[in-house]
Amino acid sequence: MKLYEIAEQKLIYFNYSKNTIKIYLHYIDEFLTTLNKSESRITSLDFQNHLNNYIFSSHSQQNQIINAIKFLYEKVLDKKYNKVDFDRPMDEKKLPRVIDRNFLLVNINEIKNIKHKCIVLLGYTCGLRVSEVINLKIKDIDSKRMIINIVQSKGRKDRIVKLPMNLLMILRQYFKIYKPQLYLFNGQNSLQYSTESCNKIVKKYFGEDYHFHLLRHSYATHLLDMGINLRHIQNQLGHSSSKTTEIYTHVSIQSLNKIPDLI
Repeated sequence: MKLYEIAEQKLIYFNYSKNTIKIYLHYIDEFLTTLNKSESRITSLDFQNHLNNYIFSSHSQQNQIINAIKFLYEKVLDKKYNKVDFDRPMDEKKLPRVIDRNFLLVNINEIKNIKHKCIVLLGYTCGLRVSEVINLKIKDIDSKRMIINIVQSKGRKDRIVKLPMNLLMILRQYFKIYKPQLYLFNGQNSLQYSTESCNKIVKKYFGEDYHFHLLRHSYATHLLDMGINLRHIQNQLGHSSSKTTEIYTHVSIQSLNKIPDLI
């Protein structure tokens, strides 16, 4: 059995998410295909040279590649002695980008396509990740308890988020028109909508410089600006640690407004 196939089996066995499996296998395949030798002759030096010579496009891609190659090295080849430097780069201290609330509301109000509006509202009024939106099933919308069930999201965690009444009304209109099957949002040729399509929607209505995750950032920051307790926001976002949620305190204007002008 080839290393790629063994890696796929082990990723499934260790219960990695579908998205993580896809990413890991992509970079594992990339590594294996660049080697001009049989898999049985791969050495630790091959791993080290691959990482040393790779031209990374971003900090996040670098982490993904290191994680994938390390998985192949440790879990698939079962290397006992660490002869490869898998140290990750220092974390970037970037603040999340936030979209102006009035700009968001005006542009959302102008969206005529009800399916597009529902997708955008799930990102902004519920703080959902794009992966959570496309994985939503019809049964996950609980109108009796006014909640949305998020099943096996990032980190294989379940959570519930509040379902706003205005969003429920729009979802009901959408359901009557589109009659989705199984998943809340179906693609043109598949049961599931795609991440790419969700990002295209955001760019269409807000501009090319925007992407779906900015809706989640804006949701958290705007709630914080309104004085909502950080703990409640943490639960809605599904963060395991409050430190992850605290990043939004650095872009919230709530505390800045308490600072007096000196002139």
